[in-house]
Amino acid sequence: MTGGFDWIALAEYSVIGLLSGGLLALIALGFVLIYKGTGVINFAMGEFMMLGAYFFYTANVMWQWPAWAALPATLAAVALVAALIERTLLRPLSGQPVISVLMATIGLASALHGGVDAVWGGNNYEMPAMLSRKPFTVGDIFIPGQVVWSFALAAVVITGFTLYFRYSRTGIAMRAAASDPLTAYVLGIDVRRTQALTWMFAGMVGAVAGIVVASMTSLSPALGGAALGVLAVIILGGLDSIAGAIVAGLLVGLIESLTAAYLGGKVRDIVPYATVLVILLIRPYGLFGTRRIERL
Repeated sequence: MTGGFDWIALAEYSVIGLLSGGLLALIALGFVLIYKGTGVINFAMGEFMMLGAYFFYTANVMWQWPAWAALPATLAAVALVAALIERTLLRPLSGQPVISVLMATIGLASALHGGVDAVWGGNNYEMPAMLSRKPFTVGDIFIPGQVVWSFALAAVVITGFTLYFRYSRTGIAMRAAASDPLTAYVLGIDVRRTQALTWMFAGMVGAVAGIVVASMTSLSPALGGAALGVLAVIILGGLDSIAGAIVAGLLVGLIESLTAAYLGGKVRDIVPYATVLVILLIRPYGLFGTRRIERL
C-alpha cells in the first residue's frame, strides 16, 4: 500500500475483471458467428445458452449421465435445435428486410423461454460444479478458481473456432459465403449449408457458455437474459469481428470489475454502455468492425 491507496486490491480487481472478460468474449463469439454468416443479430442467443444448460442438467443430474457423455450429447442436441430453427424459421425469411429477421429472433427468444418454463418450470436448480473452486494466488493477489478456469475454457473454445475457420476447408467456405454469398454460390459453395452450420456452431458456443454460467450461479429461465449484457461487447468490438469480441470482452470485463469495486454494483451495468457510446462516436463501426456494417 502506497500513499493510502491499495494497489494490491487494484491489481486483484483488474486481473479478475480481465479473466471474467474471457467468458463475455465466449458469449460474444456466438453473436459474431451468426452476424458474420447471415448479417443478423441473434437476439435468441441467451436462450441457446439457457437451453444448453437445461439439456446438460437433464442429462447429467436427472438422468445421471457422466459429464463426459452429457456434454457432447448436449452440444449435439443444441446443434440440432439450431439447425431446425435455421431451416424452418429463418431460411424462409431469406431476402426479407433485416428488421423482419430481427423480429423473428426476438419471437424465437420468447418461444424458447416459454418452452423451457413449461418443461422444466421456473424454479432455480443447482448445477454441478463444472469448474474447480480452488483459488489461485499470485503473490498477494487472490483469484477465484472458477474465474481462472472459465477464462481458460473460453480461450480454448475461441482458439479452436478461430483455427477451424482459418484453416479447415469448411471454415474457409463459411468465411467465403459470409463475405460474398453470391460469388461463393457461383464458385460452388452451398451457402445454405454454411448458414446452417453457422447457426449450429453458434448454438454450441452458447451451450458451453450457458453451462459454465449456470454452474457458477444457478439454473433458471432467467439465464437467457445473461446474453443481453454482452451487447456492449459485440457493439464495441465490431459485430463481425472475432478479434473484436475478444478484445472488447476483456475490456468490458475489466471496466465492470473496477466499476463494481470502486463505484458500486448499481453503476456496474451503466459504465460499459457509456464507454461504448463514447468509443462509437469516434469509431461508429466498433474497434475492429468493417466500415460497411449497417447500423440499425
